[in-house]
Amino acid sequence: MSDPAGTAPAPAPAGELARLLFGRDDERARVHHRWRRLIGDDTFRHQPDRSPAEQAAQFYQWLRLVNDTAGDAVSLATDPSLLAGLHEWAAIVDGGGGLCTVASIHYNLFLGSLLDHDTTGRDLSEFTSLRRIGTFLCTELDHGNDSAALETTAELDRETGGFILHTPHAGAEKFMPNTSTTGGPKTSVVAARLIVDGQDQGVFLFLTPLSDERGLLPGVRVRRLPLRPGAPVDHCLTAFDRVRLPREALLEAEHGRYGEDGTLVSNVGNRRKRFLRSIGRVTMGKLCMSGAAVGAARAALAIAVRYGEHREVAGPKAGERIPVNSHRSHHGRLLKSLASVYAMTFLHRSALAGWAAHTEDDRDDMERAVAVAKGWITWQARSITIEARERCGAQGLFAVNGLIGLPQYTEGTITAEGDNLVIWAKAAAEMLFGHETTSGEMPQAGPDALTDPRYLLGLLARSEAAWQARARVALRRGPAKNPVARWNKASSAALEMVAVHASLRAADAFVAAAEQAADPEARRLMERLCALFLLDQLAGRTGDLLADGHLSADQVRELPFVIDEMMDELAPHLTTLVDAFDLPEEYLAGVPIANGATVYLADHASAGAYPGSAS
Repeated sequence: MSDPAGTAPAPAPAGELARLLFGRDDERARVHHRWRRLIGDDTFRHQPDRSPAEQAAQFYQWLRLVNDTAGDAVSLATDPSLLAGLHEWAAIVDGGGGLCTVASIHYNLFLGSLLDHDTTGRDLSEFTSLRRIGTFLCTELDHGNDSAALETTAELDRETGGFILHTPHAGAEKFMPNTSTTGGPKTSVVAARLIVDGQDQGVFLFLTPLSDERGLLPGVRVRRLPLRPGAPVDHCLTAFDRVRLPREALLEAEHGRYGEDGTLVSNVGNRRKRFLRSIGRVTMGKLCMSGAAVGAARAALAIAVRYGEHREVAGPKAGERIPVNSHRSHHGRLLKSLASVYAMTFLHRSALAGWAAHTEDDRDDMERAVAVAKGWITWQARSITIEARERCGAQGLFAVNGLIGLPQYTEGTITAEGDNLVIWAKAAAEMLFGHETTSGEMPQAGPDALTDPRYLLGLLARSEAAWQARARVALRRGPAKNPVARWNKASSAALEMVAVHASLRAADAFVAAAEQAADPEARRLMERLCALFLLDQLAGRTGDLLADGHLSADQVRELPFVIDEMMDELAPHLTTLVDAFDLPEEYLAGVPIANGATVYLADHASAGAYPGSAS
């Protein structure tokens, strides 16, 4: 590999931009370099003609390389930055997120859940060494986002002191965990309703072996689901037929412990809160999905920009050829996407830092911030990966070029760890009256106000306040004795409030990062890119701002021209902006269109000729 240490600095200002994106040298080395080096290995290059079964098996082989690289699986599972960093890089392997999926399940949902509960006397070495792979069974066919209503049961057996795990009907089958025997023996953490002497005590987690070297264990039924494009993992339906578990299978912690007499001791007030605390790893999972989406979007744009530099089209003069990136209709879309992906990265860093430092007092606020960020980031990633693929035309449709699988993978991040719309609806309800917008003082509107990120940030804050006020009015207008109809009146405006809030938080993190730039040219690029992001966010919101007196009619008319001016300044720096993503050269070398090659030439270079020509 050309950069075995992973520390060779990119030329300024790309190097300074990379520092802003990935952190100080010490933090960057700790969190990112090991994963960057890993995916640079030839093992992770595109392998054509594999069957879905072979792909699924490959992901588990790669998982073992991740485990070797991590060194300490417990440290990986308990370090939010390191775990999210893994997802940023693993998501781009072979143009999709299969490795990301199995790693997220094993380290975060499975091992993380074990570590979040009492582990005294519990041997985790089988899981940290990957002699057994962990999976997580929560969602059921009939219960997705309403997981507190799960119907799988774990009944206390008074005679043995253990539990009997059972799936009462088809709708209670666990939906789409990776529970086949592919990859080796597996153990699961299963969310099930604890039944004590006929009384429902709420949903708890149970450590449940699924298979060994000979196959599935007695009472465990697994049926493979159809292939999922983008990440062909061994997704399955899983059911249990009165599977006996020992007493120690119940995962216990402060939010729920059972004595020998079946008495519950808990520091959490109700069953729903106990359940949410037991599956608290879902919040870290949202950060993992956000990190994966950010990584996928950055890789897609790096490939598309490089392709646009190499791909030539007819110029204005006879016989002239110019890069397709020369055209505003082409590079303008890439620049807006680049502005968004920088904002996504900084928002992700901010949400991650907030969660890593949270206390019990601000836990609810931090969980909401993570949920809002996850929704915004993953939706943005879908749009960006689609845009990048389109800008590469038909070449972008070939798997070897690393793009076609990325939009399909980001679809999964939108649904994983809580469907975006559902978690935003919850956030909207909480923020309607429990959150006050912080618009602050508007900077003076000077002649260059529309290029000043701080001024634009103030405008976006006022847009959030307007949508919150509109949602409150709508709620009050709803029928008092019909909660669903009342919420329906307010939900559209409330969801728009969340959307503006998310982009505002992203812009705020972007502005803060720009102010940290030490290199003058990097700072100028950051400020211009941040202004472009804010202008793009404001472009569809000028009506309220004009009506409320925050923008003048002249400013509204001028805004499209200012966006165009920002693009004039930024277009010559497209390559610099993506070089800052610090993708390994080995990775990019494996993508033909990132290096001026066509799919045909890349795959047939050794033949030395086109079909039908003389060699």
